Amino acid sequence: MGRLLWGLLLVVLPIPALAQKKTALNTGWEFRRLDENVWRTAKVPGTVHTDLLFHKLIPDPFQGANEKGVQWIDKKDWEYRCNFSAPTADMASLEFTGLDTYADIYLNNVLIGKAMNMFVGKELPIKKYLKPGNNQLRILFHSPIAQDMPKFLQDRLVYPAGNDASDIPLSVHARKAPYHYGWDWGPRLVTSGIWRPIYLKTWNKVNLRDAWIRQQQLTDEQATLDATLTLDVQQEGIYTLLVKGDFETKQLSKKLAAGKQQVTIPFVIEKPQRWWPNGLGAQKLYPVSIAVMSGKDTLQTKQQRIGLRTIEVVNEADNMGTSFFVKVNGHPVFMKGANYIPSDNFLPRVTPERYVQLFKDMKEANFNMVRVWGGGIYENDQFYDLADEQGILVWQDFMFACTFYPSDKNFLQQVKEETHYNITRLRNHPSLALWCGNNEIAVAIKNWGWKDGYAYSDAQWMELLKGYDTLFGKLLRDEVKTLDPGRFYFPSSPISNWGKAEDFRHGDNHYWGVWHGMEWFEAFNTHVPRFMSEYGFQSFPDIHTVRKYADPSQWDINSYVMQSHQKSFTRGNAAIKTYMDHYYKEPKDFPSFLYLSQVLQAEGMKTGMEAHRRAMPFCMGSLYWQLNDCWPGASWSGIDYYGRWKAMHYFVKKAYEPVLISTVKEEGKIRTYVVNDGLEDASLQLELQLMDLEGKVIWQKSSPVKIKANSSAVEHSIDIADLLKGADSSRVILYTKLLTNHKFLTENVFYFVPAKQMPLPKAVITTDVTENNGVISIRLNTTGQLARNVCLMLEKDDTAHFSDNYFDLLPTGEKTVQVRTTLTAATVREQLRIMHLGNACKE
Repeated sequence: MGRLLWGLLLVVLPIPALAQKKTALNTGWEFRRLDENVWRTAKVPGTVHTDLLFHKLIPDPFQGANEKGVQWIDKKDWEYRCNFSAPTADMASLEFTGLDTYADIYLNNVLIGKAMNMFVGKELPIKKYLKPGNNQLRILFHSPIAQDMPKFLQDRLVYPAGNDASDIPLSVHARKAPYHYGWDWGPRLVTSGIWRPIYLKTWNKVNLRDAWIRQQQLTDEQATLDATLTLDVQQEGIYTLLVKGDFETKQLSKKLAAGKQQVTIPFVIEKPQRWWPNGLGAQKLYPVSIAVMSGKDTLQTKQQRIGLRTIEVVNEADNMGTSFFVKVNGHPVFMKGANYIPSDNFLPRVTPERYVQLFKDMKEANFNMVRVWGGGIYENDQFYDLADEQGILVWQDFMFACTFYPSDKNFLQQVKEETHYNITRLRNHPSLALWCGNNEIAVAIKNWGWKDGYAYSDAQWMELLKGYDTLFGKLLRDEVKTLDPGRFYFPSSPISNWGKAEDFRHGDNHYWGVWHGMEWFEAFNTHVPRFMSEYGFQSFPDIHTVRKYADPSQWDINSYVMQSHQKSFTRGNAAIKTYMDHYYKEPKDFPSFLYLSQVLQAEGMKTGMEAHRRAMPFCMGSLYWQLNDCWPGASWSGIDYYGRWKAMHYFVKKAYEPVLISTVKEEGKIRTYVVNDGLEDASLQLELQLMDLEGKVIWQKSSPVKIKANSSAVEHSIDIADLLKGADSSRVILYTKLLTNHKFLTENVFYFVPAKQMPLPKAVITTDVTENNGVISIRLNTTGQLARNVCLMLEKDDTAHFSDNYFDLLPTGEKTVQVRTTLTAATVREQLRIMHLGNACKE
């Protein structure tokens, strides 16, 4: 109904010749290297790298060890051009939504503007430069390296940009995606180009530049809102401004003088339906159409979608320390999600379909929040539209991460333009939960040893601290307060460090004791903060993805190619191997090693996710590092570059279920918790079974439990000795299950010892593949033996997706899994490969 109404709104308002026209300039482009007079076709939006790749002038930077061989590109200047004609109108402009990064803009050989910030869109008036018929637009992109080198040479300070993969860290000087310069999960590929669309706009009399729909009050009876319109009036006159939707139309007729001005129109929505995060209710979105009319002529319309809800971030002292949690519509909500990085080093390659799939993946895995991390980009409009639709709250960082930044007048002016542009662009979205100034800079200042490590003098250090306070304590805070009042802002995440026990009682935390601190996974059970906004562990992608960048001669983690796709130089492969040797037996071959790295990551991260949820309301959020990849290689991601779910994302789906059953060893007892994220109490049946690896039940118990809304509680506790009664802990498992109205709800398996200590059988798994109405199902059974971490794969289909994978198949049960594939059932039957711990590891 919402989409139908949206269409009707557009039909109701007539669109005459006077209406604004907006045309994308996305065809007919050419590019060249400035020191060569050879023009070649170009794709816009695009990048220099991808255009060169299309013309086969460079090798694929993502394959083999090609990355360093294409790094000459960022040292050169590049030029793009196209021709266009413009319709007749009072006014005309070119809207540049993304130029990367240092660019001179020429129209008919006249310099009409300069770009200096990848994150800022520009609209330039062009009426006086236009010619009848054909017009030429040229954009000269200066090398970001050559452009910023003088700043480095002239500056009296070297900034601690440790993730800049160059001997000379220039990234801090550019308002450009920091990850382009390298990070510990991605390559150094410093791009240039027209990375977002360019539009030709023509209009008459008035240009509606912005419509800010601000919720003023929300009750069950009524929502009161303001529509604040920013207008650029070219011709003085009486205009009618309309706010239309599935509510009473509001209109205002007013005489407007020439010039830029704002007009506010209040309106009301009766009996409002609230917008809820995923898992707690519907994502009601109200379409709103803004129109500017002159007499009977509609000059311009702008469409928005709004969600009605209240969001409050509570960060205040309490009897447990300092809280950090999100309240939505008055209810504290445990945040479940991950940290997001850009989905490609070459951003225009991220298609609308990839964004849609990414949000489907998040929703299917029971996310209700995603953190847009501060070393990437402010995402495009589709990203936030999808977040609104899918009920995924957005934690939005400003684009600063892991280093000091300049604080001179020119740099601060660039940042102010950037924040103004992006706050006004994003503030209408109901999914936008909070703004954060930067990633990890505050905690780095206190704990990373920058002062001594970079030999800063006292005066230099004080200058850096003052610059930090100016940027994050004043400029960004003031911009949010002015442009998006009421939205929570804090200067830096995390608020507390992970080195001391006291740190975990205050605010959000990035816990890296596991991985960087080389603490075992069990530390997740004891190192639980008020809100975990970063934690993680690496794995490799599966063999399908590795084949994309490494041929069989390189199938060894110590090979040149595999090491070139491992960017965590300080830990990396050695850490994965150390943890793997601790918890598992040796894998039998390279594909088994890849599989085992994913199982290692998934099982370890499961420990953390469940610990955070068990600890609510002390802990009220779990955002792991990281959701996705920007290129193929080893990383902390749960979804690889090609969109394939690793083992971890399957585990996330279960660990983030609305109702979770979780068992842990605490104080000599085996305690089973039940966590309920819902807003209503739940009456359930709890079943527990202690069984051996062949399925013989040694002990069992069944009891009704009533789970309070939005709570975590111990529902069963027993001494380990009383439970085992002499049984060998390496040869038994505790299977737990919840039923609702006698129907299966959720389950979990608790292991008493690491897999390395278990005599896991080489279970034989039988399969039956069937197809019904185009859906292919695989039914699996074992011959009375436990099969742990069962992985399904189709040998020839690298796009296949299974509804469940890396699961434990109990000796007494069976499991049916659906597979999304282009293959027939008969071919699936032939190509199905099954791996589990019992057959993937050596004796």
